[in-house]
Amino acid sequence: MVKHMIIWKLKEEIDQKAVKAAIKAELEGLVGKIDGLLEMHIHTEGYPCSAGDILMDSAFESKEALDAYQAHPDHQAIANNLVRPNVSSRLSFDYEA
Repeated sequence: MVKHMIIWKLKEEIDQKAVKAAIKAELEGLVGKIDGLLEMHIHTEGYPCSAGDILMDSAFESKEALDAYQAHPDHQAIANNLVRPNVSSRLSFDYEA
Protein backbone atom coordinates (compact mmCIF):
# COMPACT_ATOMS: atom_id res chain seq x y z
CA MET A 1 0.00 0.00 0.00
CA VAL A 2 1.16 3.54 -0.78
CA LYS A 3 0.19 6.52 1.37
CA HIS A 4 -0.13 9.93 -0.29
CA MET A 5 -0.32 12.88 2.10
CA ILE A 6 -0.72 16.56 1.23
CA ILE A 7 -0.88 19.69 3.37
CA TRP A 8 -2.40 22.74 1.71
CA LYS A 9 -2.31 26.34 2.88
CA LEU A 10 -5.32 28.23 1.54
CA LYS A 11 -5.25 31.75 0.16
CA GLU A 12 -6.27 34.30 2.79
CA GLU A 13 -8.78 36.18 0.61
CA ILE A 14 -11.11 33.25 -0.11
CA ASP A 15 -14.12 31.88 1.78
CA GLN A 16 -12.04 29.23 3.54
CA LYS A 17 -14.96 27.43 5.17
CA ALA A 18 -16.75 26.92 1.84
CA VAL A 19 -13.58 25.90 0.02
CA LYS A 20 -12.64 23.40 2.74
CA ALA A 21 -16.09 21.81 2.55
CA ALA A 22 -15.98 21.63 -1.26
CA ILE A 23 -12.49 20.10 -1.36
CA LYS A 24 -13.47 17.54 1.27
CA ALA A 25 -16.67 16.52 -0.54
CA GLU A 26 -15.10 16.35 -3.99
CA LEU A 27 -11.92 14.45 -3.08
CA GLU A 28 -13.57 12.01 -0.68
CA GLY A 29 -16.15 11.39 -3.41
CA LEU A 30 -13.44 9.90 -5.64
CA VAL A 31 -13.31 6.68 -3.58
CA GLY A 32 -14.99 3.97 -5.63
CA LYS A 33 -14.58 5.98 -8.84
CA ILE A 34 -10.83 5.57 -9.38
CA ASP A 35 -9.30 2.09 -9.48
CA GLY A 36 -6.66 1.55 -6.82
CA LEU A 37 -7.77 4.43 -4.59
CA LEU A 38 -8.42 2.70 -1.27
CA GLU A 39 -9.00 5.60 1.13
CA MET A 40 -9.35 9.37 1.02
CA HIS A 41 -9.65 11.41 4.20
CA ILE A 42 -9.67 15.19 4.11
CA HIS A 43 -9.06 16.89 7.47
CA THR A 44 -10.09 20.55 7.68
CA GLU A 45 -10.11 21.32 11.40
CA GLY A 46 -6.50 21.23 12.55
CA TYR A 47 -5.14 22.83 15.68
CA PRO A 48 -4.00 26.48 15.43
CA CYS A 49 -0.37 25.32 15.57
CA SER A 50 -0.82 23.39 12.28
CA ALA A 51 1.34 24.42 9.33
CA GLY A 52 -1.54 24.22 6.87
CA ASP A 53 -5.30 24.50 6.54
CA ILE A 54 -6.15 21.12 4.97
CA LEU A 55 -4.57 17.67 5.25
CA MET A 56 -5.25 15.02 2.62
CA ASP A 57 -4.55 11.48 3.86
CA SER A 58 -5.03 8.92 1.09
CA ALA A 59 -4.09 5.30 0.42
CA PHE A 60 -3.51 3.47 -2.86
CA GLU A 61 -2.99 -0.17 -3.79
CA SER A 62 0.39 0.60 -5.38
CA LYS A 63 2.65 3.30 -6.81
CA GLU A 64 1.09 2.58 -10.20
CA ALA A 65 -2.38 3.22 -8.76
CA LEU A 66 -1.16 6.55 -7.33
CA ASP A 67 0.29 7.49 -10.73
CA ALA A 68 -3.02 6.60 -12.43
CA TYR A 69 -4.94 8.70 -9.87
CA GLN A 70 -2.69 11.69 -10.54
CA ALA A 71 -3.55 11.56 -14.27
CA HIS A 72 -7.23 10.58 -13.89
CA PRO A 73 -9.61 13.15 -15.43
CA ASP A 74 -11.85 13.29 -12.33
CA HIS A 75 -8.86 14.07 -10.11
CA GLN A 76 -7.47 16.57 -12.61
CA ALA A 77 -10.81 18.41 -12.76
CA ILE A 78 -10.88 18.84 -8.98
CA ALA A 79 -7.21 19.84 -8.83
CA ASN A 80 -7.47 22.37 -11.65
CA ASN A 81 -10.87 23.88 -10.86
CA LEU A 82 -11.07 23.76 -7.07
CA VAL A 83 -7.75 23.09 -5.35
CA ARG A 84 -5.10 25.01 -7.32
CA PRO A 85 -7.07 28.27 -7.64
CA ASN A 86 -7.57 28.41 -3.85
CA VAL A 87 -4.22 27.18 -2.52
CA SER A 88 -1.15 29.30 -1.79
CA SER A 89 1.22 26.44 -0.89
CA ARG A 90 1.41 22.65 -0.99
CA LEU A 91 3.58 20.03 0.69
CA SER A 92 3.35 16.34 -0.11
CA PHE A 93 4.80 13.11 1.21
CA ASP A 94 4.39 9.65 -0.36
CA TYR A 95 5.56 6.40 1.23
CA GLU A 96 5.10 2.62 1.35
CA ALA A 97 2.96 1.58 4.28
